[in-house]
Amino acid sequence: MSRIGSSVINVPDGVTVDISEAEISVKGKKGELSCSLDRDIDVTCESNVISVKLKNDLKQATAMWGTTRSLISNLVHGVSQGFEKKIEISGVGYRAQLKGEKLALQLGFSHEILYQIPPGIKIECTDQTNLIVSGPDKQQVGQVAAEIRAYRPPEPYKGKGVKIAGEYVVRKEGKKK
Repeated sequence: MSRIGSSVINVPDGVTVDISEAEISVKGKKGELSCSLDRDIDVTCESNVISVKLKNDLKQATAMWGTTRSLISNLVHGVSQGFEKKIEISGVGYRAQLKGEKLALQLGFSHEILYQIPPGIKIECTDQTNLIVSGPDKQQVGQVAAEIRAYRPPEPYKGKGVKIAGEYVVRKEGKKK
């Protein structure tokens, strides 16, 4: 069994942690995030080190131990350094550009797709075919990247579409004569 929950989380300088009975909130230079805590988990912060311990040995508590530690670690990393996902667009005529608070995508449809950028998320267009989605909340960054990818997922024959950098697209051979 993994013991992720037993390792401690080091809090960097400039990050403040506030722990109440049912919630933890973390403040840093990238923003403020909070997370609710399970009642079977005990979280303490002493001298810039957060430790997560079990209150009892119930199966539910041991299941949430590592999850809670990972969520708190993501909060601390998010408010101090932030998270980012790179998106690649491939295909003839496929491109993206920012129009104020909206992302305009041309993905081979007869119309342009306008994606409303949610608050707390920053999208940069390094060029017409590469995007960087960044923000303090790991879950929200991943969700925005998945929503953009869902407009035109990569197809298996030519590989055209929107994919997240590092994603492997299984290619098919195509029709033979």
